[in-house]
Amino acid sequence: MSVVKINVLTVAPEMREEIERRFAGRAGLVETAEGFEGFDLLRPVEGLDRYMVVTKWRSEEDFQRWTESRQFQQGHAQAAQDRPAGHGHGHGHGGPAAMGSELWSFDVVQSAAPKSAEG
Repeated sequence: MSVVKINVLTVAPEMREEIERRFAGRAGLVETAEGFEGFDLLRPVEGLDRYMVVTKWRSEEDFQRWTESRQFQQGHAQAAQDRPAGHGHGHGHGGPAAMGSELWSFDVVQSAAPKSAEG
């Protein structure tokens, strides 16, 4: 059964564009990982300050392998280096765009997908 990992990122309002830009810059890195099944970056609404990075994996082992991979390390290092001067923490240098993060883990117990129009 699949596993879902949700990285909950607390992001200040002035860093929203930056966090979205960084994830867009890493597009393509995770898609080739063995056991990867899906990714969503969820933007908060209604005054909330936490983004959710939702990934789905075939197994816990596949997720762990991804977090230990060169691509994972590259993506996180690149995100910090690519930040434009003057963005984030008011210091104009690389670093985290989020003020904090939590990793939530879930096993998929039930799942549904749309049925085709043909029945």
